Amino acid sequence: MMGRKLWLAAAAVVVGALVFASFGIAKPTATKADKVTVQLKWVTQAQFAGYYAAAAKGYYKQFGLDVTIKPGGPDINPQQVLAGGGADVVVDWMPSALATREKGQPVVNIAQPFKRSGMMLTCRAETGIKSPADFKGKKLGVWFFGNEYPFLAWMSQLGISTNGGADGVEVIKQGFNVDPLIQKQADCISTMTYNEYWQVIDAGIAADQLVTFKYEDQGVATLEDGLYVMEDKLKDPAFVETMAKFVKASMKGWDYARANSDEAAQIVVDNDATGAAAIEHQKRMMSEVNKLTEGSDGSLDTAAADRTVDTLLKGGSDPVITKKPEGGWSSVVTDKAKAM
Repeated sequence: MMGRKLWLAAAAVVVGALVFASFGIAKPTATKADKVTVQLKWVTQAQFAGYYAAAAKGYYKQFGLDVTIKPGGPDINPQQVLAGGGADVVVDWMPSALATREKGQPVVNIAQPFKRSGMMLTCRAETGIKSPADFKGKKLGVWFFGNEYPFLAWMSQLGISTNGGADGVEVIKQGFNVDPLIQKQADCISTMTYNEYWQVIDAGIAADQLVTFKYEDQGVATLEDGLYVMEDKLKDPAFVETMAKFVKASMKGWDYARANSDEAAQIVVDNDATGAAAIEHQKRMMSEVNKLTEGSDGSLDTAAADRTVDTLLKGGSDPVITKKPEGGWSSVVTDKAKAM
C-alpha cells in the first residue's frame, strides 16, 4: 500500500511539472543580452565617463545590453574602425564625420551627448598674441586625424593661409601632448578646456602667462563627441531598438557623472588598463566635461548642426566639405530612446 502511495505521489509531481511546462513557466530562462561595441575617439579618460559610468552602475545591463567599450588613441580613426566593422557605434566629432560622409562613407549622427565644444588654442602671452589677427607669422600646433578640420575652417574664415609666410601661419603637426608649447617649439597649441590646458598649467606655466581662444567664443565651434553609425544599419528595426537602449543607458551614465563627479572620475581610473589616468587630473577633467554635457538628453540640436555645417563650408578654396550634407544626422534613435 505504501509503495502505491509513493508511486502516485511521484506521478503527481511528474504531471504537475508537465502542466507547468505546458504553460511556459516551468523554468525561467535568461534573455540573451544584445552585444554592442562602441569605439571611443580617444584614450580612457573623463571625456567618456558617461559610458564607463553606465557600465559600472549597471545601466547597460538594465537595458539588456552587453557593451564593450574600446579606447581610442593617436593612431585610431573611429570612422575607419566603423567602416571596417570593428564597432557598432563610434564617438567622433561632426567635422570628421561629415568629411568622411562626403568622401563616400555613409556615416550618420544618431545622438549628441556633448552640447558644447571644449576646443581652443592656447598661446604663450610672451609671443605678443592678443587676438586672432596676431596669428600671422606664428607657429600653431594642430591635431590631425580628423581633428584639424575646425582649425582649417577657422583660418579660412580669417583669411589666413596655413602654408606659412609672413601673412600666414606655420602649422605644426601636434602630437597629443603639450610639449611644443612647453618647449617653445610653437607659439600656440591645440588644447581642450578639460584636458591639455590643465597639462600646461601643471607643467608650471601660470594662467596669466597664457592667452586662450575658445572656438565657442570665436564663433567657429563645431559639434564634438557625437555618436555615429553606418547609415544602412538604421534600416534594421532591431538595430535601431538596440541603439535606442544604448543611448538611453549612456545618457543615464552621463547624468550620474554630473551628479557624482568624483566617483565618476574614479570609475574612469578603474577602467584605464594603461594606468596612465591620474585621479586628480580626472577629477578636474570631469568637472569641465560636465559643463559640456549639461542639459543634454542625447538629442541633436539641428541648429547647432547647421552652424557646424556653415563653419565647415566657409573653407575658402579648401573647405572641409563642399556641400551641405544630405542625411548626415537622424533622430530615429533618440526619438525611440526618449519614449522608453
